[in-house]
Amino acid sequence: MKRFLAASVFLSAQLMVGSLSAGPNQDFTLVNKTGYVIDKVFVSPAHSDDWENDVLGRETMDDGEEVPIHFSRGIKTCSWDLKVVYEVDNSSAVWHDIDLCSVSKISIFWNQSSGQTTAKYE
Repeated sequence: MKRFLAASVFLSAQLMVGSLSAGPNQDFTLVNKTGYVIDKVFVSPAHSDDWENDVLGRETMDDGEEVPIHFSRGIKTCSWDLKVVYEVDNSSAVWHDIDLCSVSKISIFWNQSSGQTTAKYE
């Protein structure tokens, strides 16, 4: 019984260490409420010089769609930048320093009268 209990405690400790060393989960759901089709989505560590690969996981994202964004990075940071590129004219919108350790949903909007794209974090 003592060996079983000791093995259980050891296994529990190993699982806790493994989950801590895995780093934060930066996955989120992106909601397109811009009125336009999004062609590409990029996520990079905050203020990085490289956007790397499109993480959309599909060809395009229609207006009104919600898409889960999953990406695996070895970087253990919570602060990320987001860039979306629109299909219609290849223009883009960028947001900096999003805390993806606490944000699970990002909804983006385009305001026609101001000409600005904004984001709401949940």
